[in-house]
Amino acid sequence: MNVGQMLAHCNVTYEMVFTDKHKKPNAFLKFILKKIVKNKVVSDQPYPKNGKTAPQFIIKDEKNFNAERQRLIDYIEKAKNLGESHFEGKESHSFGVLSSNEWNNMFYKHLDHHLNQFGV
Repeated sequence: MNVGQMLAHCNVTYEMVFTDKHKKPNAFLKFILKKIVKNKVVSDQPYPKNGKTAPQFIIKDEKNFNAERQRLIDYIEKAKNLGESHFEGKESHSFGVLSSNEWNNMFYKHLDHHLNQFGV
């Protein structure tokens, strides 16, 4: 994964919140995600290295660094401007209803993981 692809990968989290670009998991898969994956994603614990990722997060084609960087900045600004109250009790694409703290952990951990991966 190059840096443009990494930024596009990080944008997927926000696309799932702010767009209808990605198909929602069916009830069975959502149940599995909530039971097995949710705590790893929304807890305070950092992501482990070389963890598995969902297919929609795999970016294979080349991406424009500047465009992806600006999209990520715009998504972060949108989340910040909406504020904590917007995310309290908001339903996640994959994990059901989350607290604002869980949303915050998910957003932060994903970015932190990949920015550290690239030495930023």
